[in-house]
Amino acid sequence: MNPPDEKTRELLRLIPQVNELAEAVHESDEGSGLPRRVVVDTTRQLLDSLRASILWGGDGSVSVPTPEDLDAGTLARKVLSSARAAMQPNLKKVINATGVVLHTNFGRAPLPSDALDAVVETAGGYCNLEYRLAEGERATRQEHLERLVCMLTGAGAAMAVNNNAAAVLLVLAAIARGREVIVSRGQLIEIGDSFRLPDIMSQSGARLVEVGTTNRTSLSDYSNAIGPETALMMKIHPSNFRIVGYTGDVPLEDLVALGSQHFVPVVEDLGSGSLVDLEPLGMSGEHTAADSIARGADLVTFSGDKLLGGPQAGIIAGSSEYVEAVRGHPLARALRIGKMTIAALEATLRLYLDPEKAWSRIPALRMLSEPAESVRSRANRLKRLLGRAEVPGLEYAVTPDVSCAGGGSLPTSEIPTYCLGLRHEALSASALEARLRGGDPPVLARVKDDRLLLDLRTVMDTEISSLAEAIGASIT
Repeated sequence: MNPPDEKTRELLRLIPQVNELAEAVHESDEGSGLPRRVVVDTTRQLLDSLRASILWGGDGSVSVPTPEDLDAGTLARKVLSSARAAMQPNLKKVINATGVVLHTNFGRAPLPSDALDAVVETAGGYCNLEYRLAEGERATRQEHLERLVCMLTGAGAAMAVNNNAAAVLLVLAAIARGREVIVSRGQLIEIGDSFRLPDIMSQSGARLVEVGTTNRTSLSDYSNAIGPETALMMKIHPSNFRIVGYTGDVPLEDLVALGSQHFVPVVEDLGSGSLVDLEPLGMSGEHTAADSIARGADLVTFSGDKLLGGPQAGIIAGSSEYVEAVRGHPLARALRIGKMTIAALEATLRLYLDPEKAWSRIPALRMLSEPAESVRSRANRLKRLLGRAEVPGLEYAVTPDVSCAGGGSLPTSEIPTYCLGLRHEALSASALEARLRGGDPPVLARVKDDRLLLDLRTVMDTEISSLAEAIGASIT
């Protein structure tokens, strides 16, 4: 770089010292409530950026600040704005108007109010996380959940870890490390965030044995693969895809019978982990953990934050012999869940003891089962609120569409729903989507046929007024 000319040196001289500007901002009425370290860090970033722009702006790659840009008042306002933004929480509540009930990017299942109350009650102070009150002695944190999971699934024992990928990893490491695991080639899944079953198998120390073909696997394929190094046979939930057409799979009970003949346990990874029958809703392809246990699976693993509707967790349930082997593995401590997750999961599981409570009080189940006409009423309510607001240039109409479960659950099931479709005379659907996404609160929706569709299936009653205000604010 060439030495700076006189104009550049003059601009550089106008840049104040970091401490000088930071102190002025921090001592002002507007900045007095901001932490000093945030003000100093924000000031340093701003001044470093300005200095770089002055030095490198001459090549046309960035714009060169003017003396007005370097005015003390202007710089103080910029620091204040950036410092306030830095103090805002990065993780924030959004309004999910996409119609995807278990949206992985949005945190999957919203928690029931019972679970939220339990977290506040137990996490705000001390609790008996690993203490048995009746005996006055140390206990295991799994006791708070095990009896409930066993009651709901028919399992002999159960435990929970931090997610279902961890549950699968732990089971494989505890039971099959250094030995073979037989899996159908059509079940070697890859799901979001690069979760690939062969990689998990490798990390656990187990050796994968693929059987069958992509679309068809027979019982003889499994039988022919069993040998002295076989630790277990594994049946994997296909998660977010389905193979249709000329296909063939081995029923779980047949796999269990084969395993019994050869003293080889069978593990089923259910993935989504429903505890209720969804067939009456017309949603096929999922069976419950209780079904798997009843059909003889030695272990089942499933998620806590998908169809179960609770917090992120991975649940392992089944034979006492195998659960105890898993519980005793060193990885169990590394993958264990904390008190807030236990409180939320216990409260959610308790709702399943009364099925009517589960359907009405667990948000994920309520959204999946809500009649389309009820969703339509909510869409009409939003339409009326927008009508009163008289948002200029905005056209809107209630329209039928379909929602989905999401989260790798029920990938072929389409759930009839109603949306409010938005068009604006001066904004494209994509531009309108971006404005809503950048609002407060952020609103997430979907673009279809050059309209922005707000799917009211995943918008709660308490969010309708906020949603209407967000739409108005995004345009006016």
